[in-house]
Amino acid sequence: MHPVKVLRSAAAYALSALKWLPAAVLVGAMGGVVGAVFHHAIGAATAFRLGHAWVLFLLPVGAILIDLLYRLFRLPDSAGTNLVLEAIYSTTRVPVRLAPVIVLGTVMTHFFGGSAGREGAALQIGGSLAYGVARLLRVEGEEEQNLLLLCGMAAVFAALFGTPVTAAIFVIEVISVGRFIYSGLLPTLASSLTAFGLSQLLGGEAVRLDLAFAGPVTAVLVLQTAALAVLGAVMSIVFCVVVHRCARISEKLLTNPFLRSFVLGALLLGMTLLSGGQAFNGAGMETVERAVAGERIAWYAFILKLLFTAVTLAAGYRGGEIVPLFFVGAAFGAVAGPLLGMDAGLAAAIGMVALFCGAVNCPMASAFLAVEVFGGGYLSLMMVTCAVSYIFSGYFGLYSSQHIVRSKVGNELIDRHAEE
Repeated sequence: MHPVKVLRSAAAYALSALKWLPAAVLVGAMGGVVGAVFHHAIGAATAFRLGHAWVLFLLPVGAILIDLLYRLFRLPDSAGTNLVLEAIYSTTRVPVRLAPVIVLGTVMTHFFGGSAGREGAALQIGGSLAYGVARLLRVEGEEEQNLLLLCGMAAVFAALFGTPVTAAIFVIEVISVGRFIYSGLLPTLASSLTAFGLSQLLGGEAVRLDLAFAGPVTAVLVLQTAALAVLGAVMSIVFCVVVHRCARISEKLLTNPFLRSFVLGALLLGMTLLSGGQAFNGAGMETVERAVAGERIAWYAFILKLLFTAVTLAAGYRGGEIVPLFFVGAAFGAVAGPLLGMDAGLAAAIGMVALFCGAVNCPMASAFLAVEVFGGGYLSLMMVTCAVSYIFSGYFGLYSSQHIVRSKVGNELIDRHAEE
């Protein structure tokens, strides 16, 4: 090909890619501001609850208030992360009003003491904001709208967790497991980096954990890591099944949503009182930090956190499962790892990454998460963890709208939804 034609072709591709940067940066800026405000709101709600234990006695009515909030804004109970993922594959639109509702609903969850995270809210807020920007800029094409949606999801995820590279990879990888849309990498990365930078300026916090372990990587340690990753993958299946089945069973037994919220909220209150504190309420990142630092974690901690999370989400509280998943993974790893002869702190980190990878079916995003959170010193172990967990977790997943387009054990096209 003639050099001039080569240059013209390259310029055309570059312009096509760069045309999305202004919109991506705009979405990222909005996501960064909203994410920072959301972070501070959750922090204030949590601090108030920890300083005023009487708030826990409102758990039976908190979920009812959230349900009323969704009804007030005419949003269905199913308006969650699955709705955002479904918008990628269909003409479904994410309502702009979802953003303020999920923000308020998640803050209320942490205020009352529900055991939930914030990633579900991040993805929903980002998707809602992105569709608002698409309408503002009069973006009509479905592909273009979907690209902005990915940018919005990445932006708020990066703002809340402080992991911009993970956010950009995650939103692309999670929608179609086995098919990575490389054209979306530049705009999502631009959006997530913009959001991350702004959120840090506004007082946001990045999730960074220091590993207590400082030993060499040996063949024995690699085998121990692989074994723990298999156990983590199985545990990720248990997590997904328990959370989803708890919601279904409660809906079947308690058909009235207000009664269901009250009964499960009361159950959550009883569990909290029996546990003797608030260690299993809220997100639980403090326990993750302790586990990775090598501190002793009760052997039953991962079981109780799983049950607290399942009851919380079944009651109608909002937020997400990822941070509780971190808790369960780190606590499980801290208990199971030493049985395999591993350092408890390193095992906690591997358990956390293994459960995240197994539950979301995103090995590359999980590897980048490990690097951004723990540093790259043990990248080889984390890659082994992600590869093994991805295979052994089967086709289970947190998001039923997630598409798995290629077989996990071959190159066969399958295009199936993640199992619950």
